[in-house]
Amino acid sequence: MEDSIKKASVLIEALPYIQAFGGKTIVVKYGGSALQSSPEVKGILQDLVFLSAVGLRPVLLHGGGPLISQRMAASGKAAKFIGGMRVTDKATMQIVSESLEEVNGKLVDQIKALGGQAAGLVHHDRVIVAEPHPSASRLGYVGVVKEVETDRIRQILRRPAIPVLSPVGTIDSQLYNINADEAASFTAGSLKAEKLVLLTNVRGILRQSGDPESLIGTLTVKEAKLLMERGVIQEGMIPKVHACIAALRAGVKKTHIIDAAIPHALLLEIFTKTGIGTEIVRSP
Repeated sequence: MEDSIKKASVLIEALPYIQAFGGKTIVVKYGGSALQSSPEVKGILQDLVFLSAVGLRPVLLHGGGPLISQRMAASGKAAKFIGGMRVTDKATMQIVSESLEEVNGKLVDQIKALGGQAAGLVHHDRVIVAEPHPSASRLGYVGVVKEVETDRIRQILRRPAIPVLSPVGTIDSQLYNINADEAASFTAGSLKAEKLVLLTNVRGILRQSGDPESLIGTLTVKEAKLLMERGVIQEGMIPKVHACIAALRAGVKKTHIIDAAIPHALLLEIFTKTGIGTEIVRSP
């Protein structure tokens, strides 16, 4: 009986958040090495199914870097990066597209196996309209997002189902490799989402590198910029913070950077007062 009462109490604690966010869109970016852990993936997808079931409208944008690197190695191609971006010739672009389409299909199938509804959106759906990256002469077929066609995404959300979006953009018939954080940020802004959540493999933004106890729970855009200038926010966290700031400027209410390895990370971040990661909000 006590266990049942505790479970009921947890649901009641979540009720105000369910009421506040009912019908609101939440864009979640999930990728990189995080997608390599089956138990972790299942937990995140369970959270997404739960969010959809209680009336929120989650959109999942995924990456797939490790699988792309594996496929390239198997084909005898060495991965090359400039400034953290994968140099993408035509052959590499084909591998990127095929790998991301495979990841997309698996995620859709897993969501359905968990009792949810989902629909994949890959390159041939032409949801992400790209333009060449400013450094395309060195990077090849790497692009930036020019526009996100939101009608197709909204149609899926109205079913209701979870759109699962691959970060490959198109210009006419040419495919472009898009940074998944940037694609998620632009998608969230285009949908005027309530939240953008970036799932990663660290707790969030730490005041002291390597010390999870120094986690910063909330930052304004102004504070985040100051921490980047001081070198507190560095390396791989910098593009994630830039993605959050861009989303806030485009009209997203709140952005979050959280650790996907924490069981039910999404539910804990969205449905509890303190959350478990770092939220970045607009400066007053």
